[in-house]
Amino acid sequence: MATTKAAVTPLTSLRVSTHQIPAHNLIPNTSIQHKPVLIYHSCFQNASASAIEAHLTRITVVAPQWRYTMYSQTHYHSTTHEVLCIVHGKAKLCFGGEDNPGRVEPVVQKGDVVVVPAGVGHRLMKDLDGGFQMVGSYPSDAKVWDMCYGKEGEEEKVDGIRGLGWFERDPVFGDEGPVLRV
Repeated sequence: MATTKAAVTPLTSLRVSTHQIPAHNLIPNTSIQHKPVLIYHSCFQNASASAIEAHLTRITVVAPQWRYTMYSQTHYHSTTHEVLCIVHGKAKLCFGGEDNPGRVEPVVQKGDVVVVPAGVGHRLMKDLDGGFQMVGSYPSDAKVWDMCYGKEGEEEKVDGIRGLGWFERDPVFGDEGPVLRV
C-alpha cells in the first residue's frame, strides 16, 4: 500500500551536492544564471511516487507533471527549471553534455532529488538496476516546459533563460532549503 505522507530527511542531516557546469557548444548549462545543479541525497525516505507528489503539491513551489525515466538524448529546457525526484531504481546521469569536459555524471537513486536549472543539458547514461523512474515537476507559475537539444536555431530560446526567476521557496522544504542558499 502506498504511503500517503513522505518522510523527508531533516535539513540538518541532508547531504547536498552542487555543480556549476560550463557552457559547451550550444548548451548554456549554468553559465547564464549561475545557479548550480543541486542533488539532495536520500531526501525522501522510502516514499512512494504518490507520497512524493502529494508532498510537493502541499509545499506549492512546484507542480508534479509526470512519472517517467530520463531521456537518453541530451536535452535542456529554456522556459523553466526542473525538479526530478527519483522514485524507483538507480541510474548514472549526465549533466552538461557528454562531450563537455566540465560535465557531471552522478549516480542517483531512489529518494534523491535533483534540481536542474533551465539551460542545463541532461540525459540518462545508464539505468543501473532496471525500472529507473522519476517524478518530474516544474515551478507552479512556470510556462510550459520545452525541449531544446543544443542545436542551431535555439539561440533565442537560450536568451530567454536570462529572464527566468529563481525559486523563492525550496521545492521540498518550503521556507528554508538548499535552493535558497545558492
